[in-house]
Amino acid sequence: MKLRSFFYLLAAGATALLLMAVAGFFWLTSQSPLNLLREGAVANPAATIFVPKQAPMMASLLVNPDRLEGFRQLVARPINRRRSRSELKQIEDSLLANRGIDYQRDIRPWLGDEVTFAVTSLDFDRNPKNAAQPGYLLAVTTKNQERAREFLQLFYSKQATAGVPDLVFETYKGVNLIYERPLGQIEASTGSSDSSQTPEILTSAVVGDRFVLFANHPKVLRDAINNVQVANLSLEDDPEYQQMLETLTEPRIGLSFVNLPSLAAWTAKQPIPARDSFKGSETLSIALTLNRLGLLAQTAILGAEASDKSIAPALSKPVEALQYIPAKSELAIASTDLNQLWNQLSTEGADDNTLKLLIEKAIANWQSHWGIQLPEEVFSWVQGEYALSLLPRPDKADPDWIFVAQKLPETTTEESIEHLDDVAKQRGLSVGTLPLGEQTITAWTKLVTSTATVPGKDNSFMRLEAQVEGVHASVGDYEIFTSSVAAMDEALKGVDNSLVKSDKFQEAIASLPKQNNGYLYLDWRKSESFVKRQLPFVQLMELIGKPLFDHLRSLSVSSYGIDNGVQRSKLFFRLDNEHHA
Repeated sequence: MKLRSFFYLLAAGATALLLMAVAGFFWLTSQSPLNLLREGAVANPAATIFVPKQAPMMASLLVNPDRLEGFRQLVARPINRRRSRSELKQIEDSLLANRGIDYQRDIRPWLGDEVTFAVTSLDFDRNPKNAAQPGYLLAVTTKNQERAREFLQLFYSKQATAGVPDLVFETYKGVNLIYERPLGQIEASTGSSDSSQTPEILTSAVVGDRFVLFANHPKVLRDAINNVQVANLSLEDDPEYQQMLETLTEPRIGLSFVNLPSLAAWTAKQPIPARDSFKGSETLSIALTLNRLGLLAQTAILGAEASDKSIAPALSKPVEALQYIPAKSELAIASTDLNQLWNQLSTEGADDNTLKLLIEKAIANWQSHWGIQLPEEVFSWVQGEYALSLLPRPDKADPDWIFVAQKLPETTTEESIEHLDDVAKQRGLSVGTLPLGEQTITAWTKLVTSTATVPGKDNSFMRLEAQVEGVHASVGDYEIFTSSVAAMDEALKGVDNSLVKSDKFQEAIASLPKQNNGYLYLDWRKSESFVKRQLPFVQLMELIGKPLFDHLRSLSVSSYGIDNGVQRSKLFFRLDNEHHA
């Protein structure tokens, strides 16, 4: 196994271990041992003293993996416990077996309560003469430094037996480093070394009586030691990092900190950003908390420009527009003032190429289909409540949609709706009214031909039928737009069977703040195939976090204002104890 692949697997495995371990815990009673996690102190990673301020990414597991495995076994049904253990064994083998390491025998006896993985740099030697080589650092706490040293000695002795080149024992600023002699040095005498790529060299060290460090090159480990011994080099000393931690106030089992531009460049193999640092870049931190119903992620985003701005959330309860969103919706978004949101995304997204491209692509797809400019002809007048929903259709792969907008006085709502009817006519559609129950609706239709067969006969005939392109109706203070008459019927019936009244939605938002800026709700089991078609990268996420996705029932997201320049949100993963293939 290549060393780079080992570190990729290590990061993915640590994530998968965390996700798998929390998959079924929510059935525990209030007297459960999980209360030790929920009621404990707000833990912060201790290994940040080794991580540089400019690191693109850091992720920490702040509880011993054995405790999480124990919780998973405790809550799993007896029939599922063997599979649970098998999942964990597969992760252990994928990470360690190729290097002759057995987790239970070699690592478990000394592993402490923190595992931190960091991408320390996008190019650790910054040598323009060779290819960019990211630096990877793994820092774990130990509860038994002697057992940790014995493990390293055993590991390298096995490497030597397997024919690995000479080992190097180096003392750097009082710390003993162990690594394999670079292959390039051995080949240099024969003239066969390749200077276009810095060799990857697994390097390790025991630091003090608490940490065991691993890196993919001695320089990465030396830099980590420098970060501890030289003031103001480490992430621990970074004001932005400390500012974001202040907003993450709940007990947690995991924490990650991400430089978004640098991480995007790393994952996409793009050129290194000119400002390769947390300072002056957008940064994201995520804290993971156990919850009786699932996994809660608290996020904090710090913008590119320093700010002491604070903005309170706009809502104290779900918007009334949700009453028209059916309970069977696979996706729902509800908030207020779509015009303001669009202006904010347009302004802030202009400096973020990745976000800008995503927004432009989504808008372009809708505009090409409907022949309208969404920002000017729709978003501009939606200044009150709004709700958007996708409904599964058994007869088609793509879902129906429902859009509900509140009509406020002193806006151009009525004129804008009439304008949309005019645009439909310009596109060759017929615009007419028809009854739907006790409601009058406006439909945009076009005539199409289709082939029909006569039962019991071999011949067929052509027929004309009206194909519905869109429907809208005025109901009280709201205008409802849908993609079909059936969807409009569901929306009008939604008052009696709405999503906001359903138990599944109330469970999904119960862990989110009551004071917020709205909700995004995703019923994963209904929307899985559609989401994967629209966002192919989700399939990669599912591969890495398979244990989570196997048990995922729904995802809900809400933002709840800005605190001293830090934008705060929460994500809730509603999990169950059943396995769904």
